[in-house]
Amino acid sequence: MTSLETAVLGLHIGAGVFALLAGFGAMVAEKGGRRHVLSGRVFAVTLAVVLLTVPVLAALDPTTFRLLLTLVAVFTGYFLFAGYRLATRKREANDATAVDWAALAALGLACAGLIGGGGWLANNGDQFGLVLVVFGLIALSSVSGEWRRFRGSDDADTWMTDHLSYMVAANIATVTAVSAINLPVLPVAVRWLWPTVAGTALIVYWQQSYGTD
Repeated sequence: MTSLETAVLGLHIGAGVFALLAGFGAMVAEKGGRRHVLSGRVFAVTLAVVLLTVPVLAALDPTTFRLLLTLVAVFTGYFLFAGYRLATRKREANDATAVDWAALAALGLACAGLIGGGGWLANNGDQFGLVLVVFGLIALSSVSGEWRRFRGSDDADTWMTDHLSYMVAANIATVTAVSAINLPVLPVAVRWLWPTVAGTALIVYWQQSYGTD
């Protein structure tokens, strides 16, 4: 490993630690309060650093694993981008601009890569392929939902619940990374996917709680 790769990896891991802590802080803080907003901003910035260093690491050492993780980074990055956009603009997803459409197109490309690459790995007996296919199917569902929302005319005031859903989805990625690295005793699919299962339950809870306010 070169000194540059070591430095980038150190930045990646350090930012990931801050993203994990800030994400947890934003989730437990009162929604809309000062601590929630501050923690959310720190989470967004540090997770962005994590995601941006993934393709750099892949370029420095272009293994199949790192190249596929770049697609996961795009997948995660979309949720972070969409959640932050909703929080700063306080507008519905159907009020989309060219930037939003471009981000959705990137998610669509990542979706195709995740399903295709994951299917190839799974066909060769690699359990990580199943993980990528699941992520790809989630991305596909998101592309479909966002496409309808961007083109729709629903004026329902749901930006808060959508924002929380996107940010929790982005936070899931941080927890997933920690689980994948630090819980090697678990089967590959379990340590990569349990945060998605738990996080989805939290998203449903918040949608029901804040959607009725």
